[in-house]
Amino acid sequence: MHPQLSGGVAGGHVEFDMIQADMQRFVSIVSGPDEDINLAEAALLIARIEYPDLEMDPYLRRLDELAAAVGAHLREDDSLVRTIAEMNRYLFEELGFTGNREDYLDPRNSFLNDVIERKLGIPISLSVIYLEVGQRLGLPLVGVSFPGHFLVKLCLDSGEIVLDPFSGGLSLGKQDLEQRLKNLVGEDDPFEPDLERLLSAASKKEILVRMLRNLKSIYASRGNLNQALTVIDHILLIVPDEPEEIRDRGQIYDKMDCFKAAYFDYRRYLQLQPGAGDASSIWARCVELEGAIARLN
Repeated sequence: MHPQLSGGVAGGHVEFDMIQADMQRFVSIVSGPDEDINLAEAALLIARIEYPDLEMDPYLRRLDELAAAVGAHLREDDSLVRTIAEMNRYLFEELGFTGNREDYLDPRNSFLNDVIERKLGIPISLSVIYLEVGQRLGLPLVGVSFPGHFLVKLCLDSGEIVLDPFSGGLSLGKQDLEQRLKNLVGEDDPFEPDLERLLSAASKKEILVRMLRNLKSIYASRGNLNQALTVIDHILLIVPDEPEEIRDRGQIYDKMDCFKAAYFDYRRYLQLQPGAGDASSIWARCVELEGAIARLN
């Protein structure tokens, strides 16, 4: 709930206080060095946008339990590749974690608690579980913001192994990755991919922003404007001057007739992106909003 939208009832104030406390905790997590970010805790705080009363500790313990169960089948001298193979076997074959191909846009695919319980997710949420379990096992795993489909890679002295948790931890070679890009842009597109750049490690902050943008798109498409606003607020806690997010928040405020909030976001967007392709239409809307605000006063 946002200050502009508060209804003033006691329940509304309690809910607002809870959201504010969660956002303050989120800020404390994402404001430090990237390597210190607790990715699982941050992802569960995102889930509390949908489930305000969610208890996070049981899910953090569940990640510990998953790693311990994998570790129980390993010997001290097992290689990193052997550890990955056992993690894949346990998570995807024994427990049945899998990509939700039938209902990809179900918002539950984006909430870490739901993914842990239902064992269904999208590439980035399954990758977060994969990264978190792998981290507990000492695996040098990093996320990869590959176009259209989040991936994970294992960094070895001899090179890198690219893995797809959405597809059961499938190992992807150069040809597989190039084909995925062709499927995304079209077979006839002359695009020459720079795989090294596209496979660069994503920071934890980038992972969280990508999770939030997926969720924002789902909420906006379903008309859940309050939740979409809260998601954008979380994004802007990580990247405060991201022009498109500020514009998108302004557009949501506009739809909700929160004219002052919309106006200030639009003006900020124009300051950050004066040469944007939609600058003239945004400026025209600012002029209209000035009139609407004057009439309100």
